[in-house]
Amino acid sequence: MRDVVLPRQALCAIAESAIVVVTFLVAVEIHHAWHPGNQSELRLVVPKALLSAVVMGLCLYYNDLYEYFALRRRVELFLRIGQSFGVGTLLLALTYYLVQPLKVGRSVLFLHVPMALVGVLIWRGLFSWAVGQRALSDNVLILGTTQSAQHIAVEMIRRSPLGFKVVGFLGEHQAEVGRRLVNPSVIGTMNDIEQLVRAHNVNLIVVALDDRRGKLPIAQLLRCRVAGVRVEEVTSVFERLTGKILVENLRPSWLIFSQGFNKPRLLRNSKRAGEFIAAQLLFLLAAPVLGLIAILVKLDSPGPLFYRQERSGEKGRTCWLHKCQTMRVHAESSTGPVWAAAENDPRMTLVGRLLRKLRLDELPQILNVLRGEMSFVGPRPERPHFVNTLRKIIPYYDERHSVKPGITGWAQIKFGYGSTIEDAEEKLQFDLYYIKHMSLIFDLGIILATVKVMLLGKGR
Repeated sequence: MRDVVLPRQALCAIAESAIVVVTFLVAVEIHHAWHPGNQSELRLVVPKALLSAVVMGLCLYYNDLYEYFALRRRVELFLRIGQSFGVGTLLLALTYYLVQPLKVGRSVLFLHVPMALVGVLIWRGLFSWAVGQRALSDNVLILGTTQSAQHIAVEMIRRSPLGFKVVGFLGEHQAEVGRRLVNPSVIGTMNDIEQLVRAHNVNLIVVALDDRRGKLPIAQLLRCRVAGVRVEEVTSVFERLTGKILVENLRPSWLIFSQGFNKPRLLRNSKRAGEFIAAQLLFLLAAPVLGLIAILVKLDSPGPLFYRQERSGEKGRTCWLHKCQTMRVHAESSTGPVWAAAENDPRMTLVGRLLRKLRLDELPQILNVLRGEMSFVGPRPERPHFVNTLRKIIPYYDERHSVKPGITGWAQIKFGYGSTIEDAEEKLQFDLYYIKHMSLIFDLGIILATVKVMLLGKGR
């Protein structure tokens, strides 16, 4: 669908991978034309081209070049692409040195990298131009002036480089016309839908009314729909646009009838089997790192190296979560349970702050995965003290306990740590999105993004 961010990101990734592969093949052909007697470069040519595409693609991804905001400033965009290709070239050279069967000649690499770089720069320039053209843009009319209406407007305005243009809001009463909300104003009432759709060339109407009984202009919306204008609920648009489910005024019927929330036995069993094997291997690989962490923790502060804390897991069952010690001993003795702040938490030690930043304090939870209490990916388990409070305040909060909690999760990579009720509600929206769309491919994407957070120190 044209108005979704993810397919456009996928389009960028596929197109750029194709450019890298094609330029590699062209470089090999040129090299062969210059040195017809040398057939070495023709061996394993396709795996070598795919390797180059994977390495360059990962470098672009880890430089945030598949995020929508990367399109805002063209100079910064081109600089980041150049940096990504520089790092990618070094990684390819290292790979060729370590894995001799994949090695290519220097002349091939010197031809391939500049051609691929120029190709990607031209593609990104054309892509940025194309999404700004009217033929590829979405003119959006928002039906309603509610908080959810304003939220979806803000998200679309933030993604304006991808072709979203909010033309305005429709109010319920004439007195609202002209009132400025987020940035666009109220440009008409429900009775003006068809006129405004024609005047502003609208191709998407987002319905964002809290109470539709007797207020929804069914006949006019139906005429717009059969004329080719898309009409969608704010919850569905918000979900695709942001990767989270808007719980504000969320109707149970939407959760019941919307696609997703499938947890077939095959998925659950294969996920558990794969995680059990991976946890054993990861525990062996992490053992030296845990040993180094233990030494640093002991040198930095007195007390135990690790600690355990009760958390709420799948179906509300509690489990003991293991973590590296990141806080002073008896940090909550005078305050009782409190949320960990994202930054400048006075209870954290110097080493603890670094471990939090890199997410290394979570490594001991591999033991929880081995015991079947947690998964690698899922909603982060919360302390029962907070769960009892949040379930009374935030609607649908208990739905996050329908799956096993995870060491990392969609909310962790998209939002980070939370220290308020508002943060907990924001994270729940990401958790519900994960539960709705959970799959092995989605899990692998989250793990890849988590590694990115750890390597680049972008933890919050």
